[in-house]
Amino acid sequence: MAVSVLPAAAAGLTEPTSIAMAAQVQVAAIHTPLVEGAIPTAYVAGADSAVTPPLLLLPGFDSSLLEFRRLLPLLGPQAWAVDLLGFGFSDRTLYPSLSPGAIKVHLHSFWRQMIDRPAVLVGASMGGAAAIDFALTYPDAVAGLVLLDAAGFAAGPAMGNLMVPPLDSWATAFLRNPRVRRSISRQAYFDPAFVTSDAELCAALHLQCPGWKEALIAFTKSGGYNFLTRKIPQIACPTLVIWGEQDRILGTKDAPRFEAAIANCQLVWVPQCGHVPHLEKPQQTAAAIAPFVARLS
Repeated sequence: MAVSVLPAAAAGLTEPTSIAMAAQVQVAAIHTPLVEGAIPTAYVAGADSAVTPPLLLLPGFDSSLLEFRRLLPLLGPQAWAVDLLGFGFSDRTLYPSLSPGAIKVHLHSFWRQMIDRPAVLVGASMGGAAAIDFALTYPDAVAGLVLLDAAGFAAGPAMGNLMVPPLDSWATAFLRNPRVRRSISRQAYFDPAFVTSDAELCAALHLQCPGWKEALIAFTKSGGYNFLTRKIPQIACPTLVIWGEQDRILGTKDAPRFEAAIANCQLVWVPQCGHVPHLEKPQQTAAAIAPFVARLS
């Protein structure tokens, strides 16, 4: 298994979808206005298509593109995935002042350098908030939005007041604890059988990358995406909201709020599913995305 791009512990992955996606991860040198040098950025490449718009998958808070290991293969060859600045396996050390604004600039630079035509952004949880922010700033780069149990209305991480020394180190050490991460995973799924050793490894591999603690502290201190609520009605592109009926992380009240606030919006509920439909119900999630993308072609 080719895992040289990822930490060495990736050799312990056991599920076929995890192994396959780990082998596809590449790193691109993305030039941005943020820093003088290029930022090494982890991604999985999609194929070019003259007919279907590319899909660009954005992971959630303190996660990596490996969270799309079950969904991406079902979306067709035009699907891409990328780690947001400061998260996943993308470099955290070159631009330590992490904020939604920096994430947006980096993502636009990645899109322009690697894709450079209107894409459907598929954002999970915080990745949905990043997708919304991107679409509002760069509408010409976005053909549509797919929001998977997305943040946007929801408040960001509630640890901002803790991110001062020495409490910041305590808070990040708490999040690094395997038992804490296992508890969060159990909350994320409706069916706890999905919390396997492979799933736990996928969710924790990026913690081994340099600067994980510092990036998490910087982003949390920035306030995250708490500014988006009043801007959501400004979304002009076609939008698909997919939501697990048993989401215990964000709850379910925000799903109809998205549907009501966005003019061109469709809401699809996924039954017997928690906060991560792309992991727990990937077939149903892909089946909802396919006709939406077909209408945009």
